[in-house]
Order: sequence, then C-alpha cells, then structure tokens
Amino acid sequence: MADSEELNRQGRNIGLLIAGVAVGWVAANALGAALDWSQRTRAFFDLAAGAGFLMAFWMIYGLWRARQKNKD
Repeated sequence: MADSEELNRQGRNIGLLIAGVAVGWVAANALGAALDWSQRTRAFFDLAAGAGFLMAFWMIYGLWRARQKNKD
C-alpha cells in the first residue's frame, strides 16, 4: 500500500500535469492565431490537449482507488 505522503506527491504531480496541459493548450492556440497555422495543425494541438486531460483524469481515478484502498 502507498503511504499518505506518496499519495500526496501523486496528487501534486497530477495537478502539475493539468496545469501544464492547460498552459500548453493556451500557448498553442495563441501561436496558432499569431502564426496563422492551418486548422488541421490547431486541431492536432486540441486533440493532444484532450489526450493530456484524459490521461490526468485516468491518473485521478487511480489515485482515488489508491486512497480508497488506503482507508482501511
């Protein structure tokens, strides 16, 4: 079983992942508008951000399961 400090560290890492994906997504949208990227290129970054958010959601689910297991 993971201890409380390890679970807290995982939670912080997930928060950093979410923040990093969000900042990267905003930056990609700003660059796409400034540099007049094609819609296909912008859509690629949208899909990449979506994948990052889905990965974070999956990690949150795993963290939740680990905390439920650690309750007992």
